[in-house]
Amino acid sequence: MKQRILLLFTVIALISCKREQKISSSDWTQISARTQFKEQDGNIELKTGNFTYNFKSNQTPFKKIILLNASMAGYISELGAENLIIGVSSPEYIYSEKIQSLLKEGKIQNVGSEQKYDIEKIISMKPDAVFTNYIASFDNAYQLLKNNGIQVVFLDEYMEQLPLEKTAYIKLFGEFFGKEKEADAKYSEIEKNYNDLKQLALKAKDKPVVLSNEMYGDVWYLPGGKTSVANYIKDANASYIMKDNKDEKSLTMSFEEVYAKSGGVQYWVNAGSHASKKEMLTINPFYGKLDVFSKGKIYTIAGKERKKANDFFESGAVRADLILKDYIKIFHPELLPEYQLTYMKELQ
Repeated sequence: MKQRILLLFTVIALISCKREQKISSSDWTQISARTQFKEQDGNIELKTGNFTYNFKSNQTPFKKIILLNASMAGYISELGAENLIIGVSSPEYIYSEKIQSLLKEGKIQNVGSEQKYDIEKIISMKPDAVFTNYIASFDNAYQLLKNNGIQVVFLDEYMEQLPLEKTAYIKLFGEFFGKEKEADAKYSEIEKNYNDLKQLALKAKDKPVVLSNEMYGDVWYLPGGKTSVANYIKDANASYIMKDNKDEKSLTMSFEEVYAKSGGVQYWVNAGSHASKKEMLTINPFYGKLDVFSKGKIYTIAGKERKKANDFFESGAVRADLILKDYIKIFHPELLPEYQLTYMKELQ
């Protein structure tokens, strides 16, 4: 009898444990396989890459932040939270008109560049948090900030290769700024747009062959078959020349290697931000040997540029739907007859 009772308690305990684990795991908001967060009693726990953070209820929502990467400005702007920014590095690379206006008014300060941050200035500004991508060579700078009580948050959103997972970082910024509802609504809107566009792309009769990126020196950095570029091309119902590759990073190839794979290519996308085909040939005469150069169409990511700033890397980090829409317009113009390209631009 005692054994039966003990067995019963054991089973109940195991079921309870399983339930608790399930409830516990469901508390996490999953951004991607590498980034997740949860909020409990006003406290926020964040796991991103190799870093774990615990923010107490009295630390958030953040009121004063510093951005050390221009791409993160896209999330802030999408939430209408530009007034929370007190400092940025390399402001010349930020596209947002609102942020540029606040810089001119002195409400946002320049805190250096990716070559050298002004650590003393950052410390004196006493931000609630500094957001940046992790760069190992800046470890000493990060440590100095931490030693002076500055919270440094590493968010390597650029490493996400699924477009909507990169978009999903807006949920994390919403949590940090007390704008959870706005962030969730914006994500849901972009997600719906993206999935609707994927379905639209499937109606296309043709599936054109696509080449991407360009050469730097003697090396062509061709996106791997599992990169965000490859995923966009696939979702736009086109055939990327490296679609069978399994890499989530760029592949280094010679011109000859790319040339051997370029037969039948009809579209060349993400071809830098050149002004013309003539300029491309001036930089690299070998481009003229590609059939797509003379017979196909070439598109750059120069649709929204202002001096050194390119909105493709800023709002484009969030607006996966608009980037996909651009690719569909390029590969299947008949599906979006009234749409004008946002981030891309055809080279003449």
